[in-house]
Amino acid sequence: MNEFDEIRPYHDDELPQIYEELIADPMFQQVMGAVMPNVPFEGIAMKMRGCKTKLDFQKAFCYALLKDIIQKATKGVTLNLDALPDKQQAYTYISNHRDIILDSGFLDVLLVENGMDTVEIAIGDNLLIYPWIKKVVRINKSFIVQRALTMRQMLESSARMSRYMHYAIGEKKQSIWIAQREGRAKDSDDRTQDSILKMMAMGGEGDIIDRLMALSIAPLAISYEYDPCDFLKAQEFQQKRDIEGFKKSQADDLINMQTGLFGYKGRVHFQPAACINEALAKLDRSMPKQELFTTISTLIDKGIHANYRIYPNNYVALDLLNGTTEYAANYTEEDKQTFLGYLDKQIARIELPNKDVPFLREKLLEMYANPLKNYLNAQA
Repeated sequence: MNEFDEIRPYHDDELPQIYEELIADPMFQQVMGAVMPNVPFEGIAMKMRGCKTKLDFQKAFCYALLKDIIQKATKGVTLNLDALPDKQQAYTYISNHRDIILDSGFLDVLLVENGMDTVEIAIGDNLLIYPWIKKVVRINKSFIVQRALTMRQMLESSARMSRYMHYAIGEKKQSIWIAQREGRAKDSDDRTQDSILKMMAMGGEGDIIDRLMALSIAPLAISYEYDPCDFLKAQEFQQKRDIEGFKKSQADDLINMQTGLFGYKGRVHFQPAACINEALAKLDRSMPKQELFTTISTLIDKGIHANYRIYPNNYVALDLLNGTTEYAANYTEEDKQTFLGYLDKQIARIELPNKDVPFLREKLLEMYANPLKNYLNAQA
């Protein structure tokens, strides 16, 4: 399977060499010193060398770190697997995207606690800004989505990634997590990009529906009560409004990753919908391609939207946005005051020379109201 060598997770027999390269990397040593300040680096190196498989490494390092984040930065993380009773089945979880690291990280913790294997994770190479990060994510069962390519390279890269996903599900029987779009939906209006499905249908055999059915797609709804990066997203909305051609820097990406990791998230819930194969089998295979992809994207969106967990602040946000009390039965006055205080605190964290507070407040309200709007439409 040499064609996947550049993008796939490491094979277990490659780990000893990669461990030695990481152990010798001064930047990796520095980061581990910050992450595990009370553990001598020699102890970390010895523990790494004792991990014979990627799952061993995840359980020895990632699991404990994620459990620590759950304890310190959430009010609990939950998973409801009722829609997917077969724990041995390999699924392609397509989910909305809230946090660069924790969406897949929390999912892995929850799967392990339900006696299941961890997922392979699709991760953009724009985040892999140092060699040690690329090595660590590949030990952590990530495969690489290559970005910033020419049109021709992008087509070749997408086809290879699709073939890899089909190989992972079909041959390795390994579940996959992939976000429904490139990057996070800044306003939390979660929509599946047709381009993700087009990429997934490049590999496999048969027509488009056969190829997508082979991946056993399960839409996955991820619901954070609070998004620690909400103020950074609101700030970016104003920067894009005011500065022509504004783009985030690598430093901005790192701040987003750090804020997302350690910021308070409240309650967090993961809920997959049923695998969409039954619905795919009923579609008209003679439909024009573009119409077919749009229909399937809508099907996935409905699976995600209908399975959101809705919190009091979502109802408060929609009422505040609309200037009504239509959903007041779903929250208390205390809930409302707590959320208003939270909004003020987040807006105060935004550092812009020409801070447009009404605009920023509206953007924050939209982030919390949009999941509820989509949930209500999906339930209708």
